[in-house]
Amino acid sequence: MRPRVSMSQPRWQWENATAGAVAGFATVAAAHPLDVVRTRFQANDGRVVCLPAYRNTAQALFTIARSEGLRGLYAGFLPAVLGSSLSWGLYFFFYGRAKERYSAKREESLSPGLHLASAAEAGALVSLCTNPVWLIKTRLQLQNPLHQTQPYSGFYDAFRTILREEGWRALYKGIVPSLFLVSHGAIQFTSYEELRKVIIELKAKGRTERPESADEMLNSVDYAILGASSKLAAILMSYPFQVIRTRLQQRPYTDGTPRYMDTWHVVKETARFEGLRGFYKGITPNILKNVPASSITFIVYENVMKLLRLGRTKE
Repeated sequence: MRPRVSMSQPRWQWENATAGAVAGFATVAAAHPLDVVRTRFQANDGRVVCLPAYRNTAQALFTIARSEGLRGLYAGFLPAVLGSSLSWGLYFFFYGRAKERYSAKREESLSPGLHLASAAEAGALVSLCTNPVWLIKTRLQLQNPLHQTQPYSGFYDAFRTILREEGWRALYKGIVPSLFLVSHGAIQFTSYEELRKVIIELKAKGRTERPESADEMLNSVDYAILGASSKLAAILMSYPFQVIRTRLQQRPYTDGTPRYMDTWHVVKETARFEGLRGFYKGITPNILKNVPASSITFIVYENVMKLLRLGRTKE
């Protein structure tokens, strides 16, 4: 029996990765224009003349659509799809492996602390793998008619130009706040797992028949609520790190001088000129994009996992 179990584990991890990648693609495709708006709000500190100012999310969407068209609303879509699919796939893969490793050492279910450790471990590994993709996405999203430098023509051109003009280290700008943003995934997944337990317990109460498996007890509405609730908690607690990362990842001035030198420089300048509000710029489109998007992600992920499990049992 042991050989069968050990043979199935790697396969099961790749099923997690597949479900995560499909979920990530669905998420990006549904809400990318809001991501563009969020990025532009985050980068605009009121002192950069090459970034247009918007009054609110709706006006920003309308202005971008009118002046830049569909191309503006979907700026950076390729790296967003690549980064999100890769991130979700790797995240679920690393997260599943970490939980599996911790579970092997204990008989009872994992504690919130171990869920947190699993999510943090997965988040750190994903950040190191995907930071260059997110940097390119940010720069493509910030390009607009007011841009003062020669715009990147696309993902490959951006990658090649950054390497030529700034060197490979530039691809890892914003990695420090990205690593701090591991807390976002950790909070989200820990909240998801704990809320999932609560809903299962509530549904199991009062049942006289034999309890169903957790997968059969939960439906798409449950997954939507779980995804939205856990995402909202994570956003509110970790959002300032997103603003810091976006500002660090901006393209340098035409003379090559970076807009911000490092993480501490962003924190000081933002606090000095904008106060606490500066660290939450763009949070409205971020919530509008990510809370429903997280619902979509977990609905797709859990249902893809069900299909993969069904196919696995038929073999």
